[in-house]
Amino acid sequence: MRTIALAVLSTMVSAVLVVPAAQALPDGLAPTPPMGFNNWNTTACRTEFNEAMVKGIADIFVNKGLKDAGYEYVNIDDCWAEKTRDSAGKLVPNRTRFPNGIKAVADYVHSKGLKFGIYTSAGTKTCNKDNGFPGGLDHEESDAQQFASWGVDYLKYDNCNNQGVDAKQRYRKMRDALKKTGRPIVFSLCEWGQNKPWEWASDTGHLWRTTGDINDTWPRTMDIYEKNVVLDSYAGPGHWNDPDMLEVGNGKMSAVQYRSHFSLWAIMAAPLLIGSDLRKVSADTFTILENKDVIAVDQDRLGVQGKRIRTTGKSGVDVIVKPLANGDKAVALFNKSGSTQTISTSLAEIGMSGPAVLKDLWTKTARTTTGTISASVPSLATVIYRVSKDGPRPTPPAGTTDLSAFEASSSANGWGPVEIDRSVGNQAAGDGRTITINGVVHQKGFGAHAAGTIDFYLGRKCSTLSVDVGIDDEVAAGKGSVIFQVFADDVKVADSGRLTGTDAAKKLTASLTDAENLRLVLTDAGDGINSDHGDWATPRITCA
Repeated sequence: MRTIALAVLSTMVSAVLVVPAAQALPDGLAPTPPMGFNNWNTTACRTEFNEAMVKGIADIFVNKGLKDAGYEYVNIDDCWAEKTRDSAGKLVPNRTRFPNGIKAVADYVHSKGLKFGIYTSAGTKTCNKDNGFPGGLDHEESDAQQFASWGVDYLKYDNCNNQGVDAKQRYRKMRDALKKTGRPIVFSLCEWGQNKPWEWASDTGHLWRTTGDINDTWPRTMDIYEKNVVLDSYAGPGHWNDPDMLEVGNGKMSAVQYRSHFSLWAIMAAPLLIGSDLRKVSADTFTILENKDVIAVDQDRLGVQGKRIRTTGKSGVDVIVKPLANGDKAVALFNKSGSTQTISTSLAEIGMSGPAVLKDLWTKTARTTTGTISASVPSLATVIYRVSKDGPRPTPPAGTTDLSAFEASSSANGWGPVEIDRSVGNQAAGDGRTITINGVVHQKGFGAHAAGTIDFYLGRKCSTLSVDVGIDDEVAAGKGSVIFQVFADDVKVADSGRLTGTDAAKKLTASLTDAENLRLVLTDAGDGINSDHGDWATPRITCA
């Protein structure tokens, strides 16, 4: 039995145990991970944190090419306020640091074509131990209105002095207050991962910290990486896992380690918030931070966090794969060991067929492969490739035909390989059965499992797709709930809405006119991916 991709046992086991978060906020913010700067690691609460410093960072963004590379948020952290509120209960900007107020700084940042972010805590006071500036607990609406009036575009909401109040209650109260202002403000939950926000916060904030604070050491960076890399099922457009800011350029790690740090954050679709002193960093730091090929992996509009498909432990090697919106794949070969290692995967293992071009995103060299993806990787280094189909790409034949007879350009699946003309079955290739939805048998189609994608190259030759979608009868009665979506390039052209194991198949018809690529997406419907065996049944495509 043909399969589109090969399953990897460790990946599939972890996928079954993961329970994705609730649906993302429907406000369209943070469709890709936020990129910018946060001053905390640069200045902490020292006197150099002031209006001139913040404006200077905005200037550097423009003058040094960071804005052109995609960085847009200039965010300030703790210690920006006076120690007490005014008589009306309002926050007061520190008169020494910000003599012209916060709005003046935000206005300057906006004048550069950038956005401005601020900080407070979901407690009675912020996290600064010496001063304890006013926190937002029980002042949510007042503070949110102030932030909006100042022109704030991004709020980092910390977790100190929270008085034991339930995290969901505290963070959702500020979410509602921000929404009430009417200003679009990206909401960053700095909850440190204490209450597993990835399981509940995607309808609360646009990103959430998955760990405690990072610092400029390799062991801490790796500890955070290990905790964040396994949470891929929870991330997506408008709701991101946040393993904390970048340490690139702070000086205590090597250039090799910083490139690995940047590569890993990018393939994990992490927010890229610079934490180094841009007034003092080396030219090499700018070279790392402005690598547009690596940034493109992080900022890919499909919004999928890379999945670790193989690991040999904390002192071994990892292979991470991230599907991209145009059907390419990003592949990171990460060597955590103390000596050079040859790390290998294959096109089949990452859900592609050959030949393909491997572009090294650091050396910018490219080569062609018909199967093997391999590199000799120095200790603590990461080789990151963009893998693209090579040569003329086949398109479906003219007329109306079965899409399952045509080769996909790439695929990814949440459990087992995507199957052709069979249900997904279990984790082994070819172990499914005849596609059956609510008693109706279909001889053609794809057996898939949330979260999954199947990509096809159309070359602007096709006009319509019709397909019956639903949960396969191999799932126990009443189990599973999924959503099927069809994309023509980056435009969603069909959506099934939520379907469960008790529903009959739903017919989707989608216009593909002028589309270069077709993507079939199977997502979880908000209650976990267990039993989410979804069928794309009798898919018929019409092409010229």
